[in-house]
Amino acid sequence: MLNSDIPHLRTIDIVIYPEFKSFEAIGPMTVFTYANKHLEAQDREPGYKVRIVSTKLGPVVSDTLMTLTASHTLGEVPLPHSVMVVGAHEIERIVEEQPEIVEWTKRVALNVERFAALCSGAFFLAEAGLLNGKRATTHWRMAEVMKQNYPEIQVDIDSIFVRQDNLWTSAGVSASVDLALAFVESDFGHDLALQVARDLVIFLKRPGGQSQFSANLKTQMTQSPNMRSIQEWVLNNIDKKIGISLMASRASMSLRHFTRTFQKDVGMCPSEFLERARIDKARRLLSESELPLKSIAFNCGFSTTDQMRISFRKHLSVTPKEYRERFLSV
Repeated sequence: MLNSDIPHLRTIDIVIYPEFKSFEAIGPMTVFTYANKHLEAQDREPGYKVRIVSTKLGPVVSDTLMTLTASHTLGEVPLPHSVMVVGAHEIERIVEEQPEIVEWTKRVALNVERFAALCSGAFFLAEAGLLNGKRATTHWRMAEVMKQNYPEIQVDIDSIFVRQDNLWTSAGVSASVDLALAFVESDFGHDLALQVARDLVIFLKRPGGQSQFSANLKTQMTQSPNMRSIQEWVLNNIDKKIGISLMASRASMSLRHFTRTFQKDVGMCPSEFLERARIDKARRLLSESELPLKSIAFNCGFSTTDQMRISFRKHLSVTPKEYRERFLSV
């Protein structure tokens, strides 16, 4: 039975429309379903009732082969406890085509306990004028567009999600899961949220922001064959004492010309690429081996374990030890 200290059932309305991003609906639905399963295993009543809501009842086609069926329409009363409006690829066009959702957002958003706009879904809140003067995030690809179209919003390009009073916004696609886990933690505590995160094999609190990336992926994106060759050489020799001068020498360039060319072609300075490449290898060793931290630092080209720890703190917001505790698979 539901104990007196357990919160009441929370209705979560997930708002969709034609061409919605399917993952942003399925991800949170999965989180709340797993939360209910864990509550049931503890002989507690379900904590969540999820409803699919749209402007009309019936099937709604997503951006993939998946179609979800809307069981409720906008404007139904009583209002839910929480709302999650999903995003879309061509969100500017979608917002124009869905004025009913914009107007509904304007009426409802401040009258529910939590109103979340997932990924580019933040444009519905923006168009409704509810983010003016507030900090918000969205998919990194749409951040500049949001800044230009809604200059009164303080766009935070790096945060996984942002809360401003009862309004929540989340970053690119998978961040919808991070935000849903934050709801579970707020409603039922850290332990339950952690159990759900473990089931999904993800972080409860993801280190770093949406701008973090893999040095290997960045290498694949570099157009210049010469700079890509230098990047590949760095990745293959990251355990060595590599410096910018050595990289410039291999490129047959002066230090100044190499630094300028690398920045232009890769989008970051050589020293930053070096640091991120070392972090990438260290992450793999931390999750796949039980090597001492000192050995990992040496094998990744860090001068000391302290330097490795500072780099992890800077880019991932966790220490190497904390990273290993979360990801070690051996």
